[in-house]
Amino acid sequence: MNYVLGIDGGGSKTVCVLMNNARQVIGRGEAGPSNYQTLGIAATLQSIKDAIHEAIKITNNVNISAICLGLAGVGRTEDIEIIKKLVQELPINWESQPENIVICNDALIALMGGIGHDVGIVVAAGTGSIVFGRNQQRKTKRVGGWGYILGDEGSAYKIAVAGMQAALKSYDGREISTSLVEDFKQHLSLVSIEDLIEVIYRRGWGVKEIAALAPVVDFAAASGDELANRIINDAVQELVKATSTVIEAIFNSESVLEVVTTGSVWRGRCKMQERFAATIVKDFSFVRVISPRYEPAIGAGLLALLDLG
Repeated sequence: MNYVLGIDGGGSKTVCVLMNNARQVIGRGEAGPSNYQTLGIAATLQSIKDAIHEAIKITNNVNISAICLGLAGVGRTEDIEIIKKLVQELPINWESQPENIVICNDALIALMGGIGHDVGIVVAAGTGSIVFGRNQQRKTKRVGGWGYILGDEGSAYKIAVAGMQAALKSYDGREISTSLVEDFKQHLSLVSIEDLIEVIYRRGWGVKEIAALAPVVDFAAASGDELANRIINDAVQELVKATSTVIEAIFNSESVLEVVTTGSVWRGRCKMQERFAATIVKDFSFVRVISPRYEPAIGAGLLALLDLG
């Protein structure tokens, strides 16, 4: 029996699963974030160590045959080399020499986990956004993933910002009336919508805190607010455009193409996935939009098993 570790390292948490070659999850562990681009090597290493420790603690130090680390912020060759060195410091009992090491970005493991194999497209829209595809010939195409300043269209962050902007424009009289004014006031316990200034600029809020306001827009859209629905539809169209770019670059209509949607924006009340699916299928009838079958950490474990052959 071979055992592998699959690691999903993101900006909010790190998840590790211990799997056998029957695809069974034997152990699971969670720890803090592990995006080394923002946290640095030391903090990233500690989070991965902690997650591994939790995943393997009930197995009496099982020997590991392969490991896959799908990490946010990893894409360049120099990133991969840094993480390879980091692996040598992990608390792993290797079955032999640690040769079976897969290091990739978190989009690939989200694709593998979401679909159950490594051919298809993942449309990830959470705090940030990225669309990533891989075809039968192992050719890949990425669209987006450029961060909250340069990109992340369709993300929770961009939806939240657009919602606050719409509320302020409506308050100014530059836009039609919207429930978003009162919705943000109630959600943030504001006396006036003008107090958004203090919340956003003076409290030191970052991307995650702002992105967490996206459900306010989602709820307003689900309740029929015109401006909120305009924002949601714009987000959907951005994700459709990105997905269409990936399809046209590396896929054809010879077989069914599964597109998996992952991330918090798809779990709202305003049925973003249904809007997205209805639009994309109009142009690409061979596309099938699905929800994730497995979590990304399991996708990492499956990639580790693939590396073993």
